[in-house]
Amino acid sequence: MTYEEINEMMVETGFPFAYHHFAEGESPRPPFALFLSPGENTFGADNLMYHSFKQLDIELYTNRKSPEAEERLEDVLRQHNIYYTKTESWIESEKLYEVLYEMEV
Repeated sequence: MTYEEINEMMVETGFPFAYHHFAEGESPRPPFALFLSPGENTFGADNLMYHSFKQLDIELYTNRKSPEAEERLEDVLRQHNIYYTKTESWIESEKLYEVLYEMEV
């Protein structure tokens, strides 16, 4: 999946989003999303790379627990047949919930 394809998928969620972070002072009101590719896993043998899997993280931020927002994002991931793992945390300093979706594309 290319950056452009991921970007198009993020548009489908309907959330404001950015790659990695919003510029200082430009964060939209929650809910919003960030996506980033923190690494890559490769498959190879005999010093040749046969396939590459990009790690993709999508972070959904809300100011309250929002199953509706999570379902909206998860619907888009399902439509693209993307398998993900999901974790949630509270970011005290930002007063925001972060739902993290981790996957390989």
